Amino acid sequence: MTQRGRAGARPGQGPGARRRREDEQPRVPAAPRIDLTAARARVRGVIEPVVAQAGYDLEDVNVSRAGRRHLVRVLVDTDGGISLDDVAIVSREISAALDAADENGGEVLAGEYQLEVGSPGVDRPLTLPRHWRRNRGRLVAVNGLTGRVVDADDAGIVLDVDGTSRELRFDELGPGKVQIEFKRLDEADFGDEDDDDDDEGEGEE
Repeated sequence: MTQRGRAGARPGQGPGARRRREDEQPRVPAAPRIDLTAARARVRGVIEPVVAQAGYDLEDVNVSRAGRRHLVRVLVDTDGGISLDDVAIVSREISAALDAADENGGEVLAGEYQLEVGSPGVDRPLTLPRHWRRNRGRLVAVNGLTGRVVDADDAGIVLDVDGTSRELRFDELGPGKVQIEFKRLDEADFGDEDDDDDDEGEGEE
């Protein structure tokens, strides 16, 4: 998470400033109002090349207001998934790119902002070939079908639906959704069965 603020004049300064009473609370300036849609486009334009150069895919950018700051949420992903170290690295790269854009006169966001970088959750709709490729082996629901992703390439996917292979092209696919699976109790490995046997044998000679 990165926070960036700009220095401003201190309240009560200047020749005509009114002295603040001791019991008067200082006024906190509100975040400048900006077109959030335009700001999102500016942020994406700045950080997308940086994210790509670092070896990641930029999945989503969102800009919203959070009190007197703006909140910038960025989702990145790659084959094999994103680790916490990856998030820290790409966060620094994104923050540096946004600051550099401001210093070069192309202010992206007015005022302070807070940056949050993460990876998409399982509730993210599967809409692009890379989304399907990264979910091979998972159970998904799409086009009224529920099946396991056997294969995925740039043309389409192969689903195993109750033992039957179904090939679907991307031009006929709607958004897919990963299904949460819970392991059956009779299949679960609790890892303590051997310990019970050992306990029973303790003390016997």
